[in-house]
Amino acid sequence: MTDKFDTHSPSLTAPASGADPVIPSDTASLPVASRAIYVGGGGALAVELVGSPEDAVVTLQNVQAGMVYPLRVRRVRATGTTATGLVCFW
Repeated sequence: MTDKFDTHSPSLTAPASGADPVIPSDTASLPVASRAIYVGGGGALAVELVGSPEDAVVTLQNVQAGMVYPLRVRRVRATGTTATGLVCFW
């Protein structure tokens, strides 16, 4: 397949070029820092953001199902996360 944009540097406003399902963990970081997180089933989302100190957790309450949240995440914590069907876009 030809990719007409393969010579362009990706920016933070460019569309995602890859994705992986997220398994929340209190110890393991995502393999790649995210551009965004997709939420399949609503709930709470406890994350460590890329620019925050290690172990600084932000919990987003009532994230909605079917939404993509533009967050640069290092780790999605198991403790405090009740949202399901999470996908990391990079």
